[in-house]
Amino acid sequence: MELFMNFPFWSALAAIFFAQFVKVPITFIATKRLDWSLLTSTGGMPSSHSAAVTALSTGVALEAGLDSALFAVSAVFAIITMFDATGVRRQAGEQAIVLNKLVADFQKFLDEAKDWQKKPEQEKRQELKELLGHKPIEVLFGGLTGVLLTLVLYYFFIM
Repeated sequence: MELFMNFPFWSALAAIFFAQFVKVPITFIATKRLDWSLLTSTGGMPSSHSAAVTALSTGVALEAGLDSALFAVSAVFAIITMFDATGVRRQAGEQAIVLNKLVADFQKFLDEAKDWQKKPEQEKRQELKELLGHKPIEVLFGGLTGVLLTLVLYYFFIM
């Protein structure tokens, strides 16, 4: 039953859900398009990964202190996660964009070269995932989301 009293854990989960949910209205404001699939997708503003790890670290700092070994572990974990979100995962997304363009160009070539019969399974194919990583601004706002949400939760539920 101690899991239900673990403030850093619950603040991290709350940050994930909040960051994923807020992507829908932010995208709607920016594009005038309502896209509910953002609730379960990677990438986008704000980064739910960054929100989660900063919420976790903030929760640990509030409970165990900034001088604790547990905070050091959670802070390094957060830094690595956010660095990865803007580095390796972002580059994988960039490569997916290029690969999707190559597939589209190749398909166009085939269509123009001969009367290619379109099969239903070709229409159903999914493109490679392009929103794998985050832009640095998305990671920044994800991190701020995690810290601020955790401070609000701490103030209302712990103090």
